[in-house]
Amino acid sequence: MVTTVCGYCGVGCRLEHNTAIPTNKTIHPFEKGMVCAKGSSSLASVDLPSRLRSPSILEDGFKPISWDAAIATIAQKIKAAPPHRIGFYLSGQLLTEDYYVANKLGKGFIGTNNVDTNSRMCMSSAVVAYKKVFGVDYVPVRMDDLQTCDLLILAGANTAEAHVVLNSKIKKEKKRGLKTVVIDPRRTATALQADLHLQIFPGTDIDLLNLVAQRLIRDEKFDKTFTQEHTQGFESYRANMDKLDPSVLHKRCGIDTQQFETFIQLLYANENIISAWTMGLNQSVQGVDKNLALINLHLLTGKINRAGNGPFSLTGQPNAMGGREVGGLSSMLAVHLDFDEDAIKKVSAFWHTEKIDPTPGMTAFEMIEAAERGELDLLIISHTDPVYHLPNRHRVEKALKKVPFIVEINAYDDSETKPFAHLRLPAAPWGEKEGTQTNLDRTVTRQEKLRAPSFDAKPDWQIFAMIGERLGFSEAFHYRSAAEVFEEFKTMTKLSQDGHLDIYKLDPSTLQEEPYVWGKDLFSDHRYHTPTGRANFFFVENNGLSEQTAPDYPFILLTGRIRDQWHSGTKTAHVDKLHKHKPLSFVEINTDDAAALGVADGGDVIIKTRRGSLTLKAKVTDTIQQKVLFIPVTERKLNYLTNDLLDPMSKEPDFNHSAATLSKA
Repeated sequence: MVTTVCGYCGVGCRLEHNTAIPTNKTIHPFEKGMVCAKGSSSLASVDLPSRLRSPSILEDGFKPISWDAAIATIAQKIKAAPPHRIGFYLSGQLLTEDYYVANKLGKGFIGTNNVDTNSRMCMSSAVVAYKKVFGVDYVPVRMDDLQTCDLLILAGANTAEAHVVLNSKIKKEKKRGLKTVVIDPRRTATALQADLHLQIFPGTDIDLLNLVAQRLIRDEKFDKTFTQEHTQGFESYRANMDKLDPSVLHKRCGIDTQQFETFIQLLYANENIISAWTMGLNQSVQGVDKNLALINLHLLTGKINRAGNGPFSLTGQPNAMGGREVGGLSSMLAVHLDFDEDAIKKVSAFWHTEKIDPTPGMTAFEMIEAAERGELDLLIISHTDPVYHLPNRHRVEKALKKVPFIVEINAYDDSETKPFAHLRLPAAPWGEKEGTQTNLDRTVTRQEKLRAPSFDAKPDWQIFAMIGERLGFSEAFHYRSAAEVFEEFKTMTKLSQDGHLDIYKLDPSTLQEEPYVWGKDLFSDHRYHTPTGRANFFFVENNGLSEQTAPDYPFILLTGRIRDQWHSGTKTAHVDKLHKHKPLSFVEINTDDAAALGVADGGDVIIKTRRGSLTLKAKVTDTIQQKVLFIPVTERKLNYLTNDLLDPMSKEPDFNHSAATLSKA
């Protein structure tokens, strides 16, 4: 029997396996007997016929190439390109060891800070907001806090389908009295189980949250002691909040007075309150502002940094948190350090390098913009599929065609990025590699190797180390195991601000029995990592920056996950156990809208935006508002429709607010 951790969402369930068959049993994070359909199919997904089997290079079609020749080719391309014209695009599906070696190679030794991750697409808005408020990227809530929580507010999060085991925990806690409020334009499976569903108009989260904050202040239900002693900027925030017209906010978000009053009374009646959110807030041109508006409510009430309270960002990928810890975003250097002079000095000394550029690198879509301008010579993509998941796909495809050399490191052969790659390397997937990952509440767990890598695949950390050695940095990249890599990363976390990233205290030998939680009670004394030690208020308002509807584009298109699949269905869609899964491709349309357009359930419809069009099957339902559409992210062609507006601070795209039209095919 081997125990390991699931490689799908950010919950981090621990699975027990015998030699070949996964059991329906977990011992982490909550209790035995909880596992979702995706997790239970994990081992079967390793043996799919779509596995990428060996290195290949594009020469009149893809031709086999040896690993040695492949690594030599990459090293040659790196040496020939200026560092600022080289990009790395990583993934929340990488293990921490993979992330660490790639980040060290790019920023420390090649000298490019263009090392970003697909987590930029899902949680970078939360990272920026946490840093602005607390001074450091820190999620101040743990899943266990649900046990003492009285009221859970889920904003733009569909846990019933995206975080299934976490949602099972929520349902259990509801039996002992936990109240839940869901803020979502769709009546999702999560909304159906809630005590209150606030079905706001798309894009009006800030209006609703400001309306709540305004009411808390006017009723003097805010924590005066907390705001005076542990925050700064409150008086300015309060003055700006007083200027807002509540009737305008009500009208914008579409919530009637009685619903709003019910919400307010739930806030007043419950002692311990957690708010949780994911892509519904983050994936927006005002994603950071939406995060700040929600966190402000916790600063107002003092319901933060104590059991059962706080703002809880939910990550969708298994190791999105680990990527943040090593520095896998282009806007950070390493171990939660930025590109300031002192941080560069510390990291340079630790890595024994003098090649760190003091300028933050390009984020994911900024690399696409550079490619458009002919300013990107080499792009190395690891364990992700940017052609599938980046917005405005027509633009992405045109840009990637201009990149002289693209390396794709992937476990599977059927990516949407494949037609744009010049060299492809087979990576070991879940089940064929070992290392660590950090789930959505700062819990470090261990992923075990269940068998040796198939075909000619290698773990990602080893591939990056081979590149480093071939470039002449043998001493820095002479790793012989994932354990060696982790020991180095663990030691490096001592460099973090005041040592808050205390993974250096972790004993890896204990991870099989007990996961490690870093930063326990970091702010329990309400001393934050800002220059003053106080948490910051930021007044924000809805500036209407998202794409707006028009007579020829009268619908708003939303996107999101569905229960049985995770991303594009590369693995889960092909596992026999899930043969009854929900369709991967459809568009939800309101019943009345469908009737007006003569659209039947299951009929073919054409969805158009200013960027492209798709023909999909209609799913006619009353769970979605009129003039709102929903397409799941499992539709591989979805991003031919989405827009590439970026949040100016997080550079996260506005996936959830595209103006669209729909007609019968």
